[in-house]
Amino acid sequence: MAEPLLVLNGLGKQFGGVQAVKDLSFSIGAAEVVGLIGPNGSGKSTSVNLISGTMPPSHGEIRFAGASVARLSVSERVPLGLARTFQTTSVFPEFSVREQILTACHVRYRSSASGSVFRMASARREERAQRAKTQEILAFVGLSAVADEPASAVSSAQQRLLMIATALATEPRLLLLDEPAAGMVAKERKDLAGVIQRIRERGIAVLVIEHHMGLIMEVCSRIVVLNFGQRIAEGTPADIQRNPAVIDAYLGGAH
Repeated sequence: MAEPLLVLNGLGKQFGGVQAVKDLSFSIGAAEVVGLIGPNGSGKSTSVNLISGTMPPSHGEIRFAGASVARLSVSERVPLGLARTFQTTSVFPEFSVREQILTACHVRYRSSASGSVFRMASARREERAQRAKTQEILAFVGLSAVADEPASAVSSAQQRLLMIATALATEPRLLLLDEPAAGMVAKERKDLAGVIQRIRERGIAVLVIEHHMGLIMEVCSRIVVLNFGQRIAEGTPADIQRNPAVIDAYLGGAH
């Protein structure tokens, strides 16, 4: 049996005397959508930072596509196929929506700098391919209508879709979505669910960190639940909904 795309084994992060993440182990298979939930302060954001490379683990192992990546930086992980979005929207205000996605495409840009300077045929072909790829991603996430608007001028929900589009432009194998539905109304969350499902259909795995339980239950085949930095449950949405430890720690507190 093939190794899962992402494997966490005994992952931990300590800040002084505080154990933010403790002995966390779980895996994500190719093209699988997994949810990561838990109360505030449960260690979700720290876990995502460890997986993405924003911070190094204190101990434990992170394997991605069969190789250890625990000591690699964010910039070293992205070309391997690991991309993320953040809780707060991050756009380049001087860029249009299209330009922000096009900039992210350059992670996969193959032509040399000298080739671009002298407008060699290969560089021109590469540029056309990147522009076509940008146009396709715009349509995929539903942003074609605002492609030439300033990134800072579109709605909050559209900015969150732009962050997903920017991550997709790096051609990830695993996409980490940190609170993608924050501030969205019901219609926008439904559209987001459709985007996540289409991402999975493209063979891309997704880890969704989200407070909105409706979205988690709709798009995830499996859910991992954290409390006080530790995994307290893992299973299907139906399993999680009726798990007493989850109800006490998280779902019970939401009602």
